[in-house]
Amino acid sequence: MASLKEIRNRITSVGSTMQITSAMKMVSAAKLKRAQDAIVKMRPYSEKLQEILGNLSATLDLSENAFSEEREIKNVLIIGITSNRGLCGGFNNNIIKHVNHLVNEEFKGANSHVICLGKKIKDAYKRSDSYYINDVIAPVEDIFNQLTFDNSSIIAVDAMNRFTSKEFDKVIVVYNKFVNAATQIVTTEQLLPIVSKVTEDTVSNGDYIFEPSKEEIVLDLIPKSLKVQLFKGLLDSNASEHGARMTAMHKATDNAQEMQKALKLSYNKARQAAITNEILEIVGGAEALNS
Repeated sequence: MASLKEIRNRITSVGSTMQITSAMKMVSAAKLKRAQDAIVKMRPYSEKLQEILGNLSATLDLSENAFSEEREIKNVLIIGITSNRGLCGGFNNNIIKHVNHLVNEEFKGANSHVICLGKKIKDAYKRSDSYYINDVIAPVEDIFNQLTFDNSSIIAVDAMNRFTSKEFDKVIVVYNKFVNAATQIVTTEQLLPIVSKVTEDTVSNGDYIFEPSKEEIVLDLIPKSLKVQLFKGLLDSNASEHGARMTAMHKATDNAQEMQKALKLSYNKARQAAITNEILEIVGGAEALNS
């Protein structure tokens, strides 16, 4: 059985850990509010942009468009988005596992490369043949320290250029979609080639005059839509990170409280046993003297 001093030290250590986890929970809660507001404001714009693009492209043949060209999948570019820091449960591991699944299973016969946005996924791939990064992306590699649309656009434009130059046949984004503080869903979105998601319900039946032409509008909207799609994924991942960390730190604080209660109970039992032994020794000594 542990000594009283060891138990006291453990109680002090658990108390210090509980203070840290509680502080991290409050910090993540404050950051989550800002990140959640950002993604909530971004989603309607992104969805409306997709709707406009769908209505315009529904009556056009985009098969000859450079961003819609379907090719045999020989080279795949995967944009994996994690966080820079840990202590957020399975947030990062879920993305890394899913990227590994894509590389080793879904695109097993293809030559896969990974653009790593976030230090955690970079650490997982920096010594792997699948790890990929270039001079264009390097300046914004640590993008979460300055998460802006302009920095996100650098990565999106580079991916578009590499697709149109036929260096890659498919571009995929893997990120955690924010649902709420306790729920994040690993999401895979195909960035390129563009897949039409237009249905009869989304097609406008009105007779409009377009200036400039529908073709020119679509060609202008496609790059903007791809940039917005990637930026939305980064905002989703950012909000998901803070939600996952807040939940993890909340559970860690609860566990520390339970552990501290158990240690205090063990300490009181050990202290009571020590007092009882001392009393027995005193009584035994007194009886020996009297006899």
